[in-house]
Amino acid sequence: MAEVDLDKCYAVIMEAVEKASEIIQKGFASTKTVKTKTASHDIVTEYDRKIEDCLIGHLSKVFPTHKFIGEETFMNEVLTDEPTWIIDPIDGTANFVHSYPYSAICAALCVRKEILIGIVCNPMMNQLYTAIKGRGSFLNGKKLSTSKIEELNRAVVGYEISLGAYPQNTELYVKRYRSCVTQCQGMRSIGCAQLSLCLVASGLWDAYHVEHLFPWDIAAGALIITEAGGTIIDVYGSKLNVELGRCIAAGTESLARKLVTVFNVS
Repeated sequence: MAEVDLDKCYAVIMEAVEKASEIIQKGFASTKTVKTKTASHDIVTEYDRKIEDCLIGHLSKVFPTHKFIGEETFMNEVLTDEPTWIIDPIDGTANFVHSYPYSAICAALCVRKEILIGIVCNPMMNQLYTAIKGRGSFLNGKKLSTSKIEELNRAVVGYEISLGAYPQNTELYVKRYRSCVTQCQGMRSIGCAQLSLCLVASGLWDAYHVEHLFPWDIAAGALIITEAGGTIIDVYGSKLNVELGRCIAAGTESLARKLVTVFNVS
């Protein structure tokens, strides 16, 4: 496998995201065609497919040998050692449909299963989060740094409780909420996993828990957090595996470890 030119990859994905941003902004201001996937809260619009086609089309022209994992067209692909782009055209589709401006175009590049580039772009709020492995993470060019909070009773914790809408998850999600809300300073939810991870990277939230998701919901934000000095681990305390779609992210490792216990309720 040939070495990957990260600077070139970064430049190309930034071009693609700029084009995709025009599509999502047009869609945000327009009437959308909404289709249900697995449930009433699992939806897709014509803009999800348009944006994914835009990103993959642009990348594949420059990198014809690269592989893709994407929510709409390559969702069943498995992550290998080959250079692979993990793409979510619109993370937070329900927000997008309701004109709630917390949705994002997300892309990550993995090589040998390691995340090397992460991009989370919310054009509606003029937010562009970026990271390259070993070079830090940024919001609109300003370097990010995670919170240094270690005590749970001083922490604001993000928790995607809306995923409890699936009947098989409801009881567990309520139990986890009860376990955490009584011990932390506050809990928050915005309905967009990648932007939630970026809130941790920015130091605005001290931690975030999410699971029952997919690689495209986590990959880009995972790198943005670690490059900002934070920690992201599996919900049971082991090393993060983006293919499992679950994580606890925090500004400090000690807080992340405490939350493993908090959320490990039966």
